[in-house]
Amino acid sequence: MTYPKPDTRPHNPRFSSGPCTKPPTWSVTALIDAPLGRSHRAAIGKDKLKAAIETTREVLGVPADYKIGIVPASDTGAVEMAMWSLLGARGVTMLSWESFGAGWVTDVTKQLKLDVTHHHADYGQLPDLSSVNFNDDVVFTWNGTTSGVRVPNGDFIPADRDGLTICDATSAAFAQDLPWDKLDVTTFSWQKVLGGEAAHGVLILSPRAVARLESYTPPWPLPKIFRLTKGGKLIDGIFTGATINTPSMLCVEDYLFALDWAKSVGGQKGLKARADANLAAIEDFVDVTPWVDFLAEDAATRSNTSVCLKFVDDRITDGAAFAKAIAKRLDDAGVAFDIDAYRDAPAGLRIWCGGTVETSDIAALMPWIDWAFNTEINQ
Repeated sequence: MTYPKPDTRPHNPRFSSGPCTKPPTWSVTALIDAPLGRSHRAAIGKDKLKAAIETTREVLGVPADYKIGIVPASDTGAVEMAMWSLLGARGVTMLSWESFGAGWVTDVTKQLKLDVTHHHADYGQLPDLSSVNFNDDVVFTWNGTTSGVRVPNGDFIPADRDGLTICDATSAAFAQDLPWDKLDVTTFSWQKVLGGEAAHGVLILSPRAVARLESYTPPWPLPKIFRLTKGGKLIDGIFTGATINTPSMLCVEDYLFALDWAKSVGGQKGLKARADANLAAIEDFVDVTPWVDFLAEDAATRSNTSVCLKFVDDRITDGAAFAKAIAKRLDDAGVAFDIDAYRDAPAGLRIWCGGTVETSDIAALMPWIDWAFNTEINQ
């Protein structure tokens, strides 16, 4: 049986969860003012880096007394820098419910060799947030990129905590509300929600985190790219544009364009609304389609960026092979690139719904998923 292809195609088939699609108004001319061949320490380079920091503050609503730095090695580098520089002063609690959170647990236990309290949940669920001891330093992801499960809000974090909160927010920043008074260290990579180029991370520190850095020296050696203090004082230049190592000014220019675009669509509020609309388009499809469901079991914890779907049809005998076949059909048809589930996650699809994705493209993709499923299941 031949199942007919839909008439309408997504205008932009890029639904990758990282690097994510660029803003819809982007073109290569956005990079024309990049100071290529110039030192990032020259005035023009410093001005660009400082503009990236301060526009990030403006769009995300980061408090004036929080420090924002551009650091090496994407979000991974920012998280590792925080853990290696801050942990060990008191007890550590780790939360994980997907691949990247589990990776941070491995690094803290196997590399830093710290004893930790570990709260874990399977894919699709959250651990019991009410049982977390915030006398410890607590490390967690805000949005589980590989599971499509996020914390619903920051209410589980007490204002009078003794420990620090270290939050990997790389799939949440610019799409979900981050309560800055509850977060002491926040990290993200601009290649996620704003579709920037890879290799740079952003590290945001609260005054409490700065105080820890200036009062605590870890017992292990720190590589140069992890060092945030010198002589017991914060290296403040990192947070004004004097980066630890040489940044790509082409990537910085690209990020500045994305930030300006973000402002043009309403900043943080507008970006969140765009992501919410994208999620709603998928929810409408799932509501009327019996063979697909969200991996996230509770709608209140469902991500509006890294939306993960699973197939729930009894006719499927090999879930992983079936999901890969669906993704390949969509890729071959040129309507959806890179929407396979993450390699460590349960079989299914992962569709990026951050603010740079147009809702019309999400809506156009849904009939194609229906086409791919029915074609594959009936072959």
